[in-house]
Amino acid sequence: MVYKPKLKEKRWRIELEEKLIELAEEEDLYRFDLKSGKPIFSIDTPPPYASGKWHIAAAVHYTQIDMIARSMRMRGYEVYFPMGVDRNGLPVEVEAERRTGISPHAVDRETFLKVCRQVLDEYERDIIRLTRRLGLSCDYRNYFQTDSELWRTQTQRTLIEAYRKNLLYEAYRVSNYCPGCRTTLADAEIEYREEETNLVYIRFRVKETGEPIVVATTRPELLKACACVLYNPKDDRYLHLEGKHAVVPMYDKEVPILSHPSVKKEFGTGLVMICSYGDRTDVELFRELGLEPLVLINEEGKMNEKAGAYAGLAVKEAREKITKDLQDAGLVEKVEKIRHKVPICWRSKHPLEFIPMKEWYLKQLEFKDELRKLAFEVKFYPEEHRQIWLNWINSISTDWPISRRRYYGTELPFWYCLECGKIVIPEPGRYYRPWCEPPPFDKCPHCGSTKGFRGEERIVDTWIDSSISELVYCGYGWNEEMLKKMFPCSIRPQGIDIVRTWLHYTMLRGYQLFKRPAFKEVWLSGLGLDEKGRPMSKSLGNIVDPDVVIEKYGVDAIRLWGAMEAKLGSNYRYSEAKVRSAYRFLNKLWNIARFVSCFPEAERPNQLKPADAWILAELNELIRRCLKGYEELDFFIPSNAVYNFVWNTYAPHYLEMVKWRAYGPPDSEPTRSAWYTLHTTLKAVLLLLAPITPFITDYIWREMYGSSIHRQLFPKEIDGIDDKLREFTARIKSFNSYVWKLKKVELRIPLNAPVKVEVPADLKLFKEDLVHMHNIQE
Repeated sequence: MVYKPKLKEKRWRIELEEKLIELAEEEDLYRFDLKSGKPIFSIDTPPPYASGKWHIAAAVHYTQIDMIARSMRMRGYEVYFPMGVDRNGLPVEVEAERRTGISPHAVDRETFLKVCRQVLDEYERDIIRLTRRLGLSCDYRNYFQTDSELWRTQTQRTLIEAYRKNLLYEAYRVSNYCPGCRTTLADAEIEYREEETNLVYIRFRVKETGEPIVVATTRPELLKACACVLYNPKDDRYLHLEGKHAVVPMYDKEVPILSHPSVKKEFGTGLVMICSYGDRTDVELFRELGLEPLVLINEEGKMNEKAGAYAGLAVKEAREKITKDLQDAGLVEKVEKIRHKVPICWRSKHPLEFIPMKEWYLKQLEFKDELRKLAFEVKFYPEEHRQIWLNWINSISTDWPISRRRYYGTELPFWYCLECGKIVIPEPGRYYRPWCEPPPFDKCPHCGSTKGFRGEERIVDTWIDSSISELVYCGYGWNEEMLKKMFPCSIRPQGIDIVRTWLHYTMLRGYQLFKRPAFKEVWLSGLGLDEKGRPMSKSLGNIVDPDVVIEKYGVDAIRLWGAMEAKLGSNYRYSEAKVRSAYRFLNKLWNIARFVSCFPEAERPNQLKPADAWILAELNELIRRCLKGYEELDFFIPSNAVYNFVWNTYAPHYLEMVKWRAYGPPDSEPTRSAWYTLHTTLKAVLLLLAPITPFITDYIWREMYGSSIHRQLFPKEIDGIDDKLREFTARIKSFNSYVWKLKKVELRIPLNAPVKVEVPADLKLFKEDLVHMHNIQE
């Protein structure tokens, strides 16, 4: 009998991946059916920012979210896997301005919004193209946009409800302010950069005694705003100054000298000036000590009119000029170069200032205890990453400033009465643009005036929109039946880098709205780094373009490498060599499947041959390990388990042992035992790999077994197999390796050449297969 492979292609071809994408769309393979009767598993898919091209780490992150969806389908769930694109906020504006050169301050608002939309549309098309190419099994016909009327309507609905619950308030207080972006930022949006700067030692004098004292500062431009001088109460050098006053040089301003434990004795001279406002510590100390602020910096990041001779200068220019003026006046002891951390804007990387401004705040301080409890009502993958969120909750010291003095985002849905000045809010249910449209009411409910209203011009922090993603996806405000069945969402998958923003804000807002967690589980992945362990960024020039890697190795190779590279929650490094290795494995799998496809499927015989029973025992262990990994949503486990099984056991040992039987007569019991085992094992391997490498597994399955592998469930253990047979694995491998080495190294003969060697007595069960495998002459 001639055995010909069903798989005609001699190698796995990357271009087949795109054909399978088209086929899946034609078949509506991943359609979500709310009424299927299966348990529902809903995914709060991270809506990616449409403000730039992805690098390889972003691609890997989303493929692993897809692995969650695919593995849950194969566990019997009806999976809701929506796709959304984040199109709001500062990143969008920054990219639009960079791309077009059009400043929002140079054109009217509507014109700038149009420019933003054009840039967004371009990036969105690329995101959808790439995620589709990466094999994400989500619904592309009904994807969400955070700047859509539907989404913004629901964002405003939550704001109106928060205001009515007294969770939203406006206050004048010191804010984190980015002069480059001209907007307030939340603490979670601050990054820190280490920079070299001058530490200027300035000569003050004590009013009561006339003695000189030296105060070291990195912010001499704020000298006029100095409100007190502090020292550490354990610093014996300055205990005699308690209760006295320092005279600020150049301004002859008297300020108190006080002790405070926050002062580091080793910094500078141990004396520090507290100004309004050099850093966040200054802000806290002004509040604690009841000091009167003098603000010298305006919203453009320049010195204001109160700065006198330095008015109009940029902060850095003023710093340099006042240092020179102090030196010329003999008021500088010395200047040292130091390195220190500077707070910067997370997006523009511009150094921040701390400026009093009137902004809207969402309460969060009073919810810290509830959020800590909530953290233990949600399952975390991996469990230890719960602490990342708890650490952030513990660090929160202010309510969340949510208003932004920018343009492309969801507007605060408020109007103000021109007569009494009080706020008037509309009924929720539609999208409002107060800055350019009249209110949906004519009369002020507070004073009865009909003189008109002023619309709010500010927008909200983009995280206000993103933090209701699970609500919008699940039908909040637009499909109540769906919301009842699907909320709370089953899982939030995201990176560890946005725990303090996306995860925290979503849990906060979900609790404020529903008094329960927003989702049941949280899945946190590590960061993708370059080969040197550095984050990928344009400035470092180390970004790896996923399209280039796809063209060379295909998507399945990227997905397999990403899954194999690190345990869930751990950072990982990109390595083209390892992607290439994953690609080689896929071709190994193809060759195995092509070999197995030569033979028909067979029913399980009454008596399996020992080698067949042995590999099925190993297969059962593989199934157990993989299913445990899938239950833990850690794809490192099944990917490595399957790789090691196929590469180190199934292909080199079992296949070589049974080839002679596989090619035997079709009515032979040993042959049919081999056929049954070959197909059973291959099927299980394909099923266990399907969520990770969806293309090659689906193609092989369709060609060999019909239909799509993505309509199947995970394999179950094979009944009636003695697990003790696994005790032979090490001995079988050891004997095979011994014979191969004997032939190649000592005898220098081909591997198929006859050889005289004795099969060990403890392997007598497998003697017949081993004799044929090695061509042993007895």
